Amino acid sequence: MLYAIISEDVADSLSKRLGARAAHIARLQELKNQGRLVLAGPHPAIDSEDPGEAGFTGSLIVAEFPSLEDAQSWADTDPYIDAGVYGKVTVKPYKKVLP
Repeated sequence: MLYAIISEDVADSLSKRLGARAAHIARLQELKNQGRLVLAGPHPAIDSEDPGEAGFTGSLIVAEFPSLEDAQSWADTDPYIDAGVYGKVTVKPYKKVLP
């Protein structure tokens, strides 16, 4: 089943994000290589593709996992959590309807 992982950054998270980005992206690439990643990306803090120093307010990942518990476990071990980027992470089932 698909699960949405909705993460919210702490204030002024940009430097923490940059420090942990390579490890974060490596985990996403692994999901992609397994054919389980639907989409992933950050929420810019301003209305811009490249928010620069404004940074990001969070992230959204939609991926396939065997269960909600597995999705939560995967989310709980995100390098951004260890780096202090995320202040809150919500994991819930997701049903893709379109496209």
